[in-house]
Amino acid sequence: MIMTFDFSSNVPIYMQLRNQIVIGIAEGKLSPGEQLPTIRALAEESGINMMTVSKAYQMLKQEGYIVTDRRSGARVAASPAVQIPSSVMESLRLNISELRLGGMSKEDIIALCEKLYEEGDAK
Repeated sequence: MIMTFDFSSNVPIYMQLRNQIVIGIAEGKLSPGEQLPTIRALAEESGINMMTVSKAYQMLKQEGYIVTDRRSGARVAASPAVQIPSSVMESLRLNISELRLGGMSKEDIIALCEKLYEEGDAK
């Protein structure tokens, strides 16, 4: 999986890394049990600070997306025991509100969600 970062974005680099890994897992680009690059290797490969990679990995571990072991490093969790954070629900609520204010009907919003969901299955 190739990581790309927008260094001019308002989204912190650790969050961009975290988001790309979550999307990779959801889309099947990263399989359960798959070994992730070491912190050092990913930092060198992508040109970002090791502490930034470490922060993203710690967040992913806390959220249940990855597991870590001193001997084998970081791996995608076999069956992520992920709880949806309240911040995600608030973000979704805001996005739906913006779509409604933009003139989209409930049916259009649901159709858009279905399309985006299916795109994740196709990848």
